[in-house]
Amino acid sequence: MNVIEITNVTKKYNDRVAVNNFSFTAESGKIYGFLGPNGAGKTTTIRMIMGIIAPDSGDIKVFGKKLSEQSKKRIGYIPEERGLYRKYKVSDILLYFGKLKGLSSEEARKNTFIWLDKVGLKDRANSKVEELSKGMQQNIQLIVSLINNPDLVILDEPFVGLDPINTRNMKEIIYSLKESGKTIIFSTHQMNEAERLCDHILLINKGKKVIDGPIEEVKKKYSKNFVSVEFRDKIMNLEDIDIIENVYYEGNKAEIELRRNINYNDLLKVLLQRGDISKYEISESSLESIFVEVVTNGV
Repeated sequence: MNVIEITNVTKKYNDRVAVNNFSFTAESGKIYGFLGPNGAGKTTTIRMIMGIIAPDSGDIKVFGKKLSEQSKKRIGYIPEERGLYRKYKVSDILLYFGKLKGLSSEEARKNTFIWLDKVGLKDRANSKVEELSKGMQQNIQLIVSLINNPDLVILDEPFVGLDPINTRNMKEIIYSLKESGKTIIFSTHQMNEAERLCDHILLINKGKKVIDGPIEEVKKKYSKNFVSVEFRDKIMNLEDIDIIENVYYEGNKAEIELRRNINYNDLLKVLLQRGDISKYEISESSLESIFVEVVTNGV
C-alpha cells in the first residue's frame, strides 16, 4: 500500500494556479525530496496532504484512505512557519503535544526525555522556549512532530536556520527514521542535502511536476558531459572558453558542462593555461545543475 497517493490535484488562489493537475505516490520506508524554486507549489502540496487546505479538484489519500483525525495522528509534521509557545517550558510543551497525539502521560513523559537526550537538550527541559536559540527551537519543533512515533514524517524546509552541527543531527535523525521503516518527505532549497539524503526526488515548477523518480535514475537521465575541477588559487573566468556550455562555481571549485562531442583531454589542456589545477575528474551531473537546467530551460 502506498503511504500517499495524489491523483490529478489542482489548487488555485484566485486566478493563480498554485498546483496544476498534480499526481504523486510515496511508498513506505523511503526518503522523498520535494524540490523547486520559490512559489513552485511545494508548500501548497504539503498543506493539502495535511488537510490544512483542500484541493479544488483531484484526490488525495493517506494510508489508503481520505485523511481523518485518526490518520493525522500517524503523521509528524513540521510546517514552514515554525510555531511554539514561547513562554512555556520545553517539557510542558512536549508533554502537552504528546498527550494531544494520543499518548498516555507516562508515554509522553518517557518519549519527551528520550528525544531531548537524542538532540542534546535534556538539560533544557525546564527552560522556556524563548530562552533557546533558533536551532534549539527547531529541534523542539522536530520532537513535537516525532514524539508519538508517526509512520509518515513531513518536514517543510527542515534545514533552514540550522548550524552545521544541528544540520548533521537532523540528517542522522532522518536516516534513523528511514531505517525504522518510516516514510519521510521534506522540501528544501538545499540541493546538496537532497542529493545526499533522498531515495526519490520530485521537482515542481510553476505548479507542475517536471521530474519524479529515484535519484539514481534522474541523474542518469539528465546527466551531461561534466567535469569537476579544483584550482589551487582563485578561479579565473571560464565562460569565455568556447568548448564549455555552462559553469557552476563553488569557491575554488568548478563544475563544468562540456559541449557535445568535446574530448575531456582538450578541456584539460585549456584549463591548465588558466591556472594551477589540484583536481580534475569526470563526474555525473549534480542535482543542483539538473535543477537549474530543468527550471531555466524546461529540459
